[in-house]
Amino acid sequence: MDVTEKNRALANLRLTKSRAMSSVHYDVLIIGGGTGGIMTAAQLRRKDKSLRIAIVEPSKDHWYQPAWTLVGAGTFSMKATRRDERDQIPEGVDWLQDAATTFEPEKSTLNTRSGRSYTYGHLVVSPGIKLDIDALPGLREALETDTVCSNYVDPEKTLRVLRAFKGGTAVFTQPSTPIKCGGAPQKIAYLADEYFRKHDVRDKTKLVFATPGSVIFGVEPFRFALEDVIRKKNIIFKPFYNPVRIDPAKKEIHFKWSKPGDNQCVITEDHGLNEKVEGEGTIVMKYDMLHLAPPQSAPDFIKQSPLAHAEGPSKGWLEVDIHTLQHKRYPNIFGLGDVAALPTAKTGAAIRKQAPVVVANILQRIKDGALASEQYSGYSSCPLVTGYGKMLLAEFKYDNVRDSDPLLSRLFDTSKPLWSMWVLKKYGLPWLYWNKMLKGAM
Repeated sequence: MDVTEKNRALANLRLTKSRAMSSVHYDVLIIGGGTGGIMTAAQLRRKDKSLRIAIVEPSKDHWYQPAWTLVGAGTFSMKATRRDERDQIPEGVDWLQDAATTFEPEKSTLNTRSGRSYTYGHLVVSPGIKLDIDALPGLREALETDTVCSNYVDPEKTLRVLRAFKGGTAVFTQPSTPIKCGGAPQKIAYLADEYFRKHDVRDKTKLVFATPGSVIFGVEPFRFALEDVIRKKNIIFKPFYNPVRIDPAKKEIHFKWSKPGDNQCVITEDHGLNEKVEGEGTIVMKYDMLHLAPPQSAPDFIKQSPLAHAEGPSKGWLEVDIHTLQHKRYPNIFGLGDVAALPTAKTGAAIRKQAPVVVANILQRIKDGALASEQYSGYSSCPLVTGYGKMLLAEFKYDNVRDSDPLLSRLFDTSKPLWSMWVLKKYGLPWLYWNKMLKGAM
């Protein structure tokens, strides 16, 4: 056999192996090895060990991101928020350390970055959310400076910035896009206030919280409690401020006035910030420290897929029924977690209520093709840390209706900042996450 024939034979062998690998079929294929994917896989395995299940997840790291606010404030270890992904994959579930790229939903086929394809009986889509750094001009460059930080990107840098701050204007803000853990941008502001007080720089500091929204929090009575926190901490609250650009050289952040139906730019109480108006509806504010949540979106492979909303306010996000979590056009596809277009907060607590609905519906469809009776009501929660040793637990469902846990509500007034809720946040919730949620036990 000459060299050409040998090369052709090797190529045919590789092609045969590739085709063999690409023909793998799973009863349930899960995209994403984060909270949603792991919980769904673990619960399915608990209920039916005969199912062939795989998780598609490229990362070797699994992070407990709810603690990153505490990391940024110096009261939690970054190292303690990471574990090996392989150790979180439920027993009996295949881990495909690969990245999803394209969908062929009519063929029940998923294609991956390695060039492989997988077919499925049911597909669960839970890849999380993308930090869209470049959607805010100047942010990428600003994050390279010593005065701009984000707990969403690098909470350890946030702590370094807090330690280096010696007074001036400290601005905390968030974008108008959906974001994971919507309360996180204000939580670090409350902790920064106490950090500055402990280090004798608060009296030299103008602390600003600017938001595109109209209120500090949309659910009562938590809104009233947080408004009281802001008053007591003397935090300058700026509603209808939508960040649109950062100029790191000048240490300025530009906001677009975002009050619905009002194009008249208004600087509400200057507070010595020396804000200025530029052009139509743009407010410029100087900063000595800036913390912000970056704009966020669905991952690109979701936005560019037939599974996403093609138009409207949810364009680019995964299209599912808000109660059954079933895709509206492809009945053997379900979605949960941050990627789903659901009118509620994107939190791990929301996923805890979504996963059982997805699991029940898949098992029922396998059994008789129908959907189960379980439905998702939009439950989510925000553990809103208001200082070192203080937290209120905001629980709610669709339409901003309070939905507090009956047992907790009998024992504590969770609408008030409490030390007991801080203990839950710092110790209880991480333990429950690693030992119960990811094991499919809750």
